[in-house]
Amino acid sequence: MTMLELTLTGADVLRPDGLEHGGELSFAAGQIQTDRAGRQIDLSGYRILPGIIDLHGDGFERHLAPRRGAMKQMTEGVIAAEAELAANGITTGVLAQFYSWEGGLRGPEFAAQVFEGIKAARPAVVTDLIPQLRFEIHLLEAYDNLPAQIAEWQVPYVVFNDHLPHERLAQGKKPPRLTGQALKAGRNPEVHWQMLKDMHARRPEVPAALDRLAAALGAAGVCLGSHDDHTEEDRVIWRNRGALISEFPETMEAAEAAKSAGDHVILGSPNVVRGGSHKGNASAVELIAMGLCDALASDYHYPSPRRAALMLEKTGLMDLSAAWALLSEGPARILGLDDRGRLESGKRADILVLDKQTHRVAATISGGQVSYMSGEIAGRFLA
Repeated sequence: MTMLELTLTGADVLRPDGLEHGGELSFAAGQIQTDRAGRQIDLSGYRILPGIIDLHGDGFERHLAPRRGAMKQMTEGVIAAEAELAANGITTGVLAQFYSWEGGLRGPEFAAQVFEGIKAARPAVVTDLIPQLRFEIHLLEAYDNLPAQIAEWQVPYVVFNDHLPHERLAQGKKPPRLTGQALKAGRNPEVHWQMLKDMHARRPEVPAALDRLAAALGAAGVCLGSHDDHTEEDRVIWRNRGALISEFPETMEAAEAAKSAGDHVILGSPNVVRGGSHKGNASAVELIAMGLCDALASDYHYPSPRRAALMLEKTGLMDLSAAWALLSEGPARILGLDDRGRLESGKRADILVLDKQTHRVAATISGGQVSYMSGEIAGRFLA
């Protein structure tokens, strides 16, 4: 793939110290340069922003399994998903895939296909794709082999989930939508119901197994996080296991516990765009206003990170630098990606070009290579 050498002029450039009006940005050999490089492209009427680092997104599923059942050509699905990421200004995308007892698109078999597909696709795409494994902690039979599988799939980021309906199970009641869930997994509903009860009965075995698994993954350098923390106690338990990332905490209590201990908090950008959680959890806007957020992620909707940051700016809650840092510098810090997240010399040339009037993504450049370009701006580059 060809690395561009260009100097972008006339745009408003978001520097680490603020927005530079009518500035310019040069890049060559995949990195941002201090001196001018290559030919000049006039980007008057546009903003130049750091590329978005999306720390958690599962919107790619529609490309991998557009209809019931997995696609046979998984790599093609990953390539199609990468095109959507690029069209939304995402230059580094964490693809969050379940490894769960829930089966179907969340089952271990499908996860194996997804991770192999990501491995195969990465050399062929421009966007930096990072696989994340979302592990359902009551899948006890998976614990022994999981570290080796994670290493084979080159997964650097694991998040722990618990979607068992414990309250209903403790009461001996079938959870809502059990039949639909069972059929999606290809199971008889009664077999599925018995499986839930069996997993719930083995609940006391889970903490010790988790301790061993988290220790093994941590020793291998895997980033660890928890999902949907509800209480301060939840966060303490996960922190003690080395899971220092709190994804989408459900309450202010959990978010405060994470931040006070120096853990990282990731919130969902759709929560910001919608004006609240679709599940009735804590408002992301309120948590951001209280300083309880390190990064925003797409969750299930790739256009939302950009829209959320611009909404935060428009409402006056944050200036553009602070709002955009939740999409770039903050995520880079969480994953230890020191080579990106800011438009400064020596960093990766991860660049989002935004139309100042429409706020639509006009071009995306990842590592000095074009991953997306549309309409009028393409004429400027090709002139």
